[in-house]
This record gives sequence, C-alpha cells and structure tokens, in this order.
Amino acid sequence: MGERLAGAEKEVLVEIVRFTQKNGLKGAEGGWKDFLGRNDKKFGVSVSDPKKRTKDVLLAFLLTFSKDFQKYFRKLVRRHTERRAIEQYMNDFSGKVSPEQKLVQLTTEHIEYRKNYYFPSYQEGWKIMRIGKVSNSMNSGAMLAIDCEMVLCHDGTEAVVRVCVVDNKLEVKLDTLVNPCKAIADYRTHITAVSKKDLEGVTCSLVDVQKSLKKILAKGKILVGHSLYRDLHALKFDYSRVVDTAYIFKYANLPTTASASLNSLCKSVCGYSVREEGEPHNCLKDAEAAMNLVIAKLKSGFDDPIEIAENCVPESDQLKLLAHRIPVYLPCKELLKIFSGNPSIEEKIESRIRGNFYSTCILFKDIGEADKAFEELDGQETKDSSGRLQKSVLLKRDNGDVVSFFVRKMVYGSRITNSEISKKRPQPIENEDPKKEDANGDKQKKQRTSKK
Repeated sequence: MGERLAGAEKEVLVEIVRFTQKNGLKGAEGGWKDFLGRNDKKFGVSVSDPKKRTKDVLLAFLLTFSKDFQKYFRKLVRRHTERRAIEQYMNDFSGKVSPEQKLVQLTTEHIEYRKNYYFPSYQEGWKIMRIGKVSNSMNSGAMLAIDCEMVLCHDGTEAVVRVCVVDNKLEVKLDTLVNPCKAIADYRTHITAVSKKDLEGVTCSLVDVQKSLKKILAKGKILVGHSLYRDLHALKFDYSRVVDTAYIFKYANLPTTASASLNSLCKSVCGYSVREEGEPHNCLKDAEAAMNLVIAKLKSGFDDPIEIAENCVPESDQLKLLAHRIPVYLPCKELLKIFSGNPSIEEKIESRIRGNFYSTCILFKDIGEADKAFEELDGQETKDSSGRLQKSVLLKRDNGDVVSFFVRKMVYGSRITNSEISKKRPQPIENEDPKKEDANGDKQKKQRTSKK
C-alpha cells in the first residue's frame, strides 16, 4: 500500500494530509503538527502548510497511519485519479460529454465542493461506490434524485428515517421509512413529518438502504440532490458522480460560499414553491424538486446570476445559532449559560478549531426559540461580511474570568450600508486576535486567523 501512496502526485498527498487535519486524524506519531514537531528540528510546526512541504515529508507522515487508514488513503488517491481522468476526457472529447456530466463537473468545480464532499468514509458503516469506466460515465445521462429526512438521536448524531429516490421522469424508484436502530431524542416532526408512531414496525435499516442505492446507481448513474452532501453523510454513502442543485446556479445577491434553500431556488427557477411556510417537508416532493431544477438547468441554461429571496438558508440551519471566535480553553458546555430556551450544543471538534479559537453550533427546537435566544443576548449587534446578524457577547465564568466571542444567525439579510457603519462605533476586527489572558493567565499575542 505504501508503494501506491508513493506513486501519487504531491498535490494528491497534500489533499490527503489536509483531510487528516480537517478530521483530526492521528497516526503513530500523532497528527500532522505533532509529526512535524517530532521530526523536523529546523522548522518544526512553523511551516505547517502541507503544500510547502516536500513529497517525502508528506509521504512519511501518511505512512505513520495504520494499514486500515492507508487502505482508505489509497481510495482517496484513486478518487483523485478518477477526477483527473474525467477532466482529461472532457478536454479531449468535449463533443462526446453528456450535458448531465457537465453539471457533474460544474458541481465539482464549486468552491465548497472539496470542503463538503470529502467524506469520513474510513469510519465504520460507510460504503464507497466507484463510478466505473470513465468513457462510459461521460456519455451517460441517466439521473436519479434523492432526498432524506433525518432525526436527532440521543448520542448527538443525526439518523435517516425516510429516503425517496425518483428518476428524470419523476417516477419513484425508492420510497421507504428507515429504522435508525438507536434512541431518538427529537423526531423533528414539524420538519420531517415523521413521528414515533410512523416508525413502529419498520424493519428497513440503513444497511438495507445502502444496498438499494448500490443497485439503482449501477452503471455510473448520476445522483442529484440539494445540498446532497448532507444526505450522503447521513446515509454514510460515498459517491462522487453527483449534481448538487445548490452548486450549479449563480446567485446575484448571495456570497460565493452561500447556497439558496430548495424552496427559494424552486421559486426563482421553476416558478413554484415546494412547500408553504410552516408546512413540514415532503421527502418525495423534495426529490422531485431537485430533479426539476436540473431539468430546468439543462433546458434553459440559467447562466446569469439568479436573484434569491432573503432568509433562504435551509430550515434545519435556521434552528441554529453559530458561536465563533471562541477561545479553545473554554469548554463547549459553558456556552449554554448565555442562551434562553433549552438548546443543545455540538461538541468542539478538530475540524472547527482554527489556531486559538473554535466554532460550534447551538441547536434549538424551533426557529422561534432560536430567534428569541438571539434577541435576548446581551451584546452589540453588527453584521458580518455576508449580511448575517451577529452579536459580540461576554460570558462570565465561575472562576471570575470574562470571555468574549461572537454569536451569529444563520439567515442572510441585507448587507450593511455605509450609513449603518458610520453610526456604529468601531468594532474589533474579527480576523485579528486582541491580547487576552488564556486559561493560565498568560497574555496571548496578536495573530492573524482566517475570517469566519
């Protein structure tokens, strides 16, 4: 297996090392920075960008992982090889490439693709499906659209409870309820339209659904969905020949990293609403809507940017507030002290740590509770660069220390105007860390970090 990694190009090894960083993966000598600290006496972690390291150093780090992980890394190498083969084929035989495949390529070129579609499929229960021979895939236009509904489980994870799949004629290929096989904390019936009673006697498991997907996606069919990576993550199904309807349109009034909700996009592109305000999701209708968006794109192009109504983020995101720029020494659970209602919190994970700070989501039962909790926060209200409202808040700890961080709404609003800026007193620059005391009372120096 080491030979296969050694044969990979440097840029592929860079991507794999970054993947280990994002997911907090560690080999026999720890994570990437641990490895550098132990093995490079000259530079140590001061030059931690994998791109600035030699291929030999990258390879040496990856070989510290177990054989099981190296087997997964080999799959990532193969995925990169397939992607490059597809790109080469599209350049050499552009006239033979199906319009549907061009939408697959449009999806993979989106700025958020690599962030969201590199799945932790090394974990137990994941299935990885190859796309088959490149030339056959490029000429095929067969498509299936999928949508899932997920519930919140007591262990903090989300689990699939319903899956629907339709083809490009909107004929139903799969429509089934799924038993999560673990304790459910919140059925989210107002969103999922699934209740405890609905799952009584349901025997279909996630493994059964994975087997069905492998069968219906045979011969390189294209899988369509809106923010499809969320469905694939919940399904634990790693598949690369996808069209994400959130990625194939340009938006005139949203940041490049933002996407419109399925409902908002259907209003703008197809001229109809998938659901009325307050109405729960219909898994089948959502799958049909995703397919209708792709059909509209293929028919009419929609190459010019589309105007999208404000507050267009998915309803599941509207149940959240994002807390960010949180000092790493502050435990997640302490954040709950400042919020009204009865929220839960996502644990601090390695992929959300940036230098001396991390971010996490506060989860509420409904949109009203999330809005109320934000309104009741004591802090100066501003807008981030995308027009989302946020507050700079202070939290007093039991030991008397005061910690500051930001709490941001997930919905988009109007961008802040020059007149609004002039009326506000200067705000701390978010991507600059003012001097503050850490957990040991030591002063921290200013340092640049990525802007949230």
